[in-house]
Amino acid sequence: MKYLIIGLGNPGAEYENTRHNIGFKVLDQLASLSNISFSSDRYADICEIIFKGRKLILVKPRTFMNLSGKAVRYWMQKKGVAQENLLVITDDISLPFGVLRLRKKGSDGGHNGLSDIQKFLGNSVYPRLRFGIGNDFHRGGQAAYVLSSFTEGEDQTLNDRIEMAIKMLKGFATIGIERTMSDLNGK
Repeated sequence: MKYLIIGLGNPGAEYENTRHNIGFKVLDQLASLSNISFSSDRYADICEIIFKGRKLILVKPRTFMNLSGKAVRYWMQKKGVAQENLLVITDDISLPFGVLRLRKKGSDGGHNGLSDIQKFLGNSVYPRLRFGIGNDFHRGGQAAYVLSSFTEGEDQTLNDRIEMAIKMLKGFATIGIERTMSDLNGK
């Protein structure tokens, strides 16, 4: 079985440690734990790992967050991955910092990266792992907030939350989305 795991973020050193790049951070940590490096390919940085007999294709689009759909569609087609085996990891300002929610489908919730993916796929019926980044910003400050770094207090628990996100994406590929949602959502 093949699974396409998309971590959303923005390419470039200036975005590396921002809230918006949490999808990249999760995949970077998983690749690091597996002693595998990403390589640049069409529209993305990509690597593959095998976990319990499943091939996990990790993709970090280089098309910038708001234009992620092109990379997602390209890699789904290139690797022959069914939409139900696609998992998108994204930041979410609607969830408190560190709260993780795995969903089978859903709206874009105002997230431009998810909106672009839905445009390219033609629907919103694909799994996503929403990683809460909080919403501690004033009216009109959303863009600056998502492009800001995590606070010192958040940094202290960020690795634990990333480890839980990795556990959830591995569960998605092995025990299935229903059981993973039941066992791990909100933990």
